[in-house]
Amino acid sequence: MASTKTYAARAEGYANPAARSLLELMDRKKTNLCVSVDVTRKSSLLRIIDAVGPSVCLVKTHIDIIEDFDEDLVSQLQHLSSKHDFLIFEDRKFADIGNTVALQYSRGVHRIASWSHITNAHPVPGPGIITGLASIGQPLGRGLLLLAEMSSAGTLAAGAYTSAAIDMARAHRDFVIGFIAMKRFDGQEDFLILTPGVGLDVKGDGMGQQYRTPREVILDRGCDVIIVGRGIYGKGEGSDDDVIKAQAERYREEGWKAYLERTGQNIV
Repeated sequence: MASTKTYAARAEGYANPAARSLLELMDRKKTNLCVSVDVTRKSSLLRIIDAVGPSVCLVKTHIDIIEDFDEDLVSQLQHLSSKHDFLIFEDRKFADIGNTVALQYSRGVHRIASWSHITNAHPVPGPGIITGLASIGQPLGRGLLLLAEMSSAGTLAAGAYTSAAIDMARAHRDFVIGFIAMKRFDGQEDFLILTPGVGLDVKGDGMGQQYRTPREVILDRGCDVIIVGRGIYGKGEGSDDDVIKAQAERYREEGWKAYLERTGQNIV
């Protein structure tokens, strides 16, 4: 069942700093939009993030696809996060034993835990993956999302798999803040639900992705954050900044309107 409580009211129930900060800024900026920026060049990544920044609560990165990654990119990401008041979500999808993911999260060239407020993991390895990531992220005030469902056709993340992910999250409420999922689950406590596969103009991409509208995701399915990528910036490298800004604001408005309707607030 969808929560009729406001984001601000729900923030009070979270001990995790990342979850609380996210809900508070969603209320403050009047946005439940996360933009997934899947481009391969540093300059394109920063340009798109700067363009969508005023409209988003989260920016989702895939840092390992950036061909010219360097330490300056991390500094620029942190600057834009502060400038536009959004959190950073590195879509790493960890999927290994605890010791390995702890190293992947904290070491290597990317050092994800040092700059990403939120990351995510597959529950396939069992609860040890949460313990491993929490050993790094929890002292830094980070939050973890579990992939309970996915938006691609034929996904195996369903049924008993999803139920197991929920049980694992319940046992680690101090670090697990929610799920990547297509809907809010019956009888579920107040976890954040972030939903990919959101589009206003198309229903699929020919590669298995399936799209739903912001209204379907926020109002009908009770989710909290819409994740939009190519619907906002197209092919990325050559998209016009003004078009990107307009599309981001279009999605922000649609997502927020659905949230206001869900919570019984006046739509202005």
